[in-house]
Amino acid sequence: MKNIFRYSVIILFVIFLGGILWYFKSIVAYILISAVIALIGQPVVHILNKIKIGRFHFPRALSSAITLILFWLIIFTFFRIFIPVLANQAKEISSINVQDIIKNFDEPIQKAQVYISKWQVLQDSSSLEQFVSNKVVSMLNITDVYSVFGSIFNMLGNIFVAFFAISFISFFFLKEEKMFQNGIIVLVPTKYENAVSNAINSINHLLMRYFIGISIDVLCIILLNTIGLSIVGVEFKHALVIGLVTGFLNIIPYVGPIIGMLFGLSMGIIINPTLSFNAGLLSLLGLMLLVFVIVQIIDGTVIQPTIFSNSVKAHPLEIFLVIMIAGSVAGILGMVLAIPSYTIIRVIAKQFFNEIKVVRKLTENL
Repeated sequence: MKNIFRYSVIILFVIFLGGILWYFKSIVAYILISAVIALIGQPVVHILNKIKIGRFHFPRALSSAITLILFWLIIFTFFRIFIPVLANQAKEISSINVQDIIKNFDEPIQKAQVYISKWQVLQDSSSLEQFVSNKVVSMLNITDVYSVFGSIFNMLGNIFVAFFAISFISFFFLKEEKMFQNGIIVLVPTKYENAVSNAINSINHLLMRYFIGISIDVLCIILLNTIGLSIVGVEFKHALVIGLVTGFLNIIPYVGPIIGMLFGLSMGIIINPTLSFNAGLLSLLGLMLLVFVIVQIIDGTVIQPTIFSNSVKAHPLEIFLVIMIAGSVAGILGMVLAIPSYTIIRVIAKQFFNEIKVVRKLTENL
């Protein structure tokens, strides 16, 4: 009876706290982003604090400021270099003649029409070419691309306010390493302070490894795909765009690489509108597919096992199921946030509900 009352109080408190966080979701978003920046930046702060030049050593505030400046400098440099490249690619793609692409697929389309007519997949078999044409046109519609970017910026609201708020909060999270932890402990009853503190320390350790690892993974995928595609004959500027997109899609575990691969092959078709399907396009697509497969083998056997399994100490099948559930509930965003969220839930469950057999089994490696 006592345990039931305890669990009921905890559940009610979590629901109440969740409602408050949802009401102030914009501020919460700034705090969470700042917490992630602090997790990634803490190792840099620690390194700078160890540097001594004679009697001079970096004070914590200066180390935090330098770390934050380096972080934003990397972000700014990334966008400064790659946004113009992406914009030029979008402009170039929008000017491609769709009919040139469709013409190269006359023979495959005609063969497909035979099967469609035979099995009566479409009511009008002659509509296949028009169907393909419409799909290609929709892919090349630059207006849709701009609308996506526009909606992203609308969600962010005032970008300057967000930048200032995140920078301000991140600086103090970096400067005072325990600030985020102490802010959470203030909200919990005194008798649970030690348990919550231990849980936060475990979460910080696991998520720091995860976010640093995922950043390295994205960079590796971008470099490997860009280099590999350039080697097999894709022009460097196109290879770079494909590498960027596949790298960031790789953040979505398991499903992201497949989406990125399909995007890359589609780009291979779009950027070669005059290349004959049988004469060269088919072999180019085959080589591109080979590059994607090799990179994914390297990623799957070397990088991701460390990031997705060892960093959060969960079984790969367990992670896969969590990602699928999160994707069905919250789409792509849910899949991206699945692993960090599941890590937090597991640590909290181990700390407070370890007497439950299922919880003990799922958290035995933590």
